[in-house]
Amino acid sequence: MRLISTFRILTLVLLCVNVSPLFAEAPTTPKILFTSARDGNREVYIMNPDGSEQVRLTQHPGNDLQAVWSPTGERILFVSDREGVRDLYLMDPDGSNVRRVFKKEAYRTNPAWSPDGKQIAYMSIDWDRIKSPIYIATIGEQKAESIVEGFSPAWSPDGTEIAHIAFLPASHTRRVTLIDVHTKRKRRLLPKKAMDWQNHPSWSAAGDKLAFSWNKNPLPPDRKPGDDWPPEWENKETIYIVNRDGTGLQQLVAEAGPYAQDPALSPNGDEVLYTQEIQRRFQIFKVDVNSRIQTQLTHVVGLSLFQANAGGDWFDPTYALPVSPQPELLTTMWGKVKKK
Repeated sequence: MRLISTFRILTLVLLCVNVSPLFAEAPTTPKILFTSARDGNREVYIMNPDGSEQVRLTQHPGNDLQAVWSPTGERILFVSDREGVRDLYLMDPDGSNVRRVFKKEAYRTNPAWSPDGKQIAYMSIDWDRIKSPIYIATIGEQKAESIVEGFSPAWSPDGTEIAHIAFLPASHTRRVTLIDVHTKRKRRLLPKKAMDWQNHPSWSAAGDKLAFSWNKNPLPPDRKPGDDWPPEWENKETIYIVNRDGTGLQQLVAEAGPYAQDPALSPNGDEVLYTQEIQRRFQIFKVDVNSRIQTQLTHVVGLSLFQANAGGDWFDPTYALPVSPQPELLTTMWGKVKKK
């Protein structure tokens, strides 16, 4: 009888493991996360890099957006207001097992993963002081460290720096700035004369390049805080790519037409996702860095919402270092990790 009971217990354990695996499986082919409002509110979707097989992952009447892959592709970090305030959540790659990152509710947005998948960076808002500090937190812990004021953090693949947007209200300037995670020393990506309106930095998997959006045209000198943006200025934000040291600046999308924003470099650095307004609806495009060929990936308008489709984050298992390390991507830091 004891042997039979033991067999039954083992059978039940195995059945439970089959039904609820301990670890979520990462995609085996390249995938893109994006936000779409085609069903009436913002939800997180997944698609292939050519725009095919667009599948909805979140199912909630709240707004779900800004989804980003963990480095191994086994988890997705995203923003949702499903409990009243925009905060950070985790889910598995198929949209299941949704859970909060922090127990205490707070306004948190613009999430980014550290390259080892153990920490995240995000932006919060101090409504009383009208500030937007960027925090670093360890997954599974409730404490967070404020490291700089700004928004749109993007963690470098070698783990040493976080690119973000520093905002200077007096001059209406946004500039891509890099802060050393350990020393807190900051440096501008481009010279001071090129400041103006820069947004949304995104790293290549090798960490040698960044994509960002930029309106490099100066604002009228007589513009005052609170004034509307001049129409001739507003539509000139577009997509650029540059080396990590600020050299080799290239414009990838022409200024003509609606503004382009939210760039996301592909892991191999050959393509950049971006969002652009087409017929009064946001759609997602990608542009080839070398040929400049542009491809529209989303076309669905849905319920005629302006923000029909937006954003994007790539995952490619070939460039997931802990799963399939690529020698050309290994930095000194990763080399030390792999030796342990």
